[in-house]
Amino acid sequence: MENTNEYYLKEAPIKKAVKHLSIPMMLGLSIGTVYNVINAYFIGLLRNTDMLSAVTLGLPIFIVLMAIGNIFGVGGGTFVTRLIAKDEIDKAKNIASYVIYSSFLFSIIVAILAIIFINPITSLLGASGSVFAVTKKYIVACLVLGFMVVINFALEQIVRGTGASKESMYGMAISAIVNLILDPILILIFHFDLVGAAVAMSVANLASAIYYAYYLQRKSEKLRNFVRIRKISFKDKIEIYKIGVPELIQMSFMLVTTLLLNNFCMEYGDSVTASIGIALRIVQVPEFLSMGIVLGVIPLLAYNYSSENFKRFNLGLKSSFKYIALISVFFFIVVFILRKEVVGLFTSSNEVIRIGTYILTAMLVSQLFNGIAGLFLGIFQASGKGTPTTIIAIAQGVLSIPVIIIGHSFFGLDGVIWSTTVTELITFVLGSVMFLIVFNPFKSKKICNEVA
Repeated sequence: MENTNEYYLKEAPIKKAVKHLSIPMMLGLSIGTVYNVINAYFIGLLRNTDMLSAVTLGLPIFIVLMAIGNIFGVGGGTFVTRLIAKDEIDKAKNIASYVIYSSFLFSIIVAILAIIFINPITSLLGASGSVFAVTKKYIVACLVLGFMVVINFALEQIVRGTGASKESMYGMAISAIVNLILDPILILIFHFDLVGAAVAMSVANLASAIYYAYYLQRKSEKLRNFVRIRKISFKDKIEIYKIGVPELIQMSFMLVTTLLLNNFCMEYGDSVTASIGIALRIVQVPEFLSMGIVLGVIPLLAYNYSSENFKRFNLGLKSSFKYIALISVFFFIVVFILRKEVVGLFTSSNEVIRIGTYILTAMLVSQLFNGIAGLFLGIFQASGKGTPTTIIAIAQGVLSIPVIIIGHSFFGLDGVIWSTTVTELITFVLGSVMFLIVFNPFKSKKICNEVA
């Protein structure tokens, strides 16, 4: 059993298990971050601030696509892990199949509705003047091909739910390689500009999705031959949606926050909008590394919670916390010292470098709290705790809206820039309190007894 994915979920020494499950996720997400940065780099080579702004303004569309994938992927993936722990393999296959077909159909419906209302949506994103046309063209391309992104997100989380972290990383690597090949060809050689960037991203996601589908259908230890139309009960749908829908709620509020951020930033000029986009891509590195740890250990936590191995559940949680804290602090120190030089890698504009350096400082402080807050949410998802998952997801989104509005009203651009930091700090504190409320009685009776 030592060479199987289930071995790392069930029996491997905890440090070995966390590393085996998390490192591939960290590498995979880092690869994704790198190609997002390179994507911005290729757009930057066109020396067109409108296009850089359009990429930033179009970010909510990607958030929507990711949210749709997460409705089914996060809820279905953690449910699949818990079913495997109970050896309910046929039921796990049914859930995986339902996730794929449902995510595809839902993404098509959303894309059609969004394209019908494309002009008001583009305005809502904050685009105006010369930025409007390029933003509209970019988001239409993203929507038309968006089903590729949605299916990839959903499939990746099903793969990860089986403990196949290396295969999850391979899929991400495939996506990154395809994107890196297509970006310069479509953007610089064929001069498709932002449409080329959207096509490259979408086709890259499709390549990854094809790999995941092949792996699950032919190679998976538990879900082989899962692709067929399968019916699942209403109760099983509730198990998926009680974890997946909070992801949608969280993403929806993130979307509103991003729209507010875009509109407020546009008041201060294109340089501020472009600076926000650059800083976001830089801090994605530590945030995605921390997310890699969280995503890696979710199957470990879900498996052992479901099988009532609470000692192993607790040890996995402690190891994850330690690694996330180390990554966040290390990145903060290094990038803070070199922040001006780092921003300068993406633009030659002195104004963008000046503003971007300041924005990056605020985002570096924010990422110190982001990773641990994400871990709290992952713990609740893994254990199937729908209520605290929903509370944390809603709180993070709801809090960000008044914080950014108040910040803008009283402190202007400074308030807008630091609003994310304030929100992440509050979410971190709330997550800590919720964790103690949900797990303290449980911990004292079961986890501590196991450790003792």
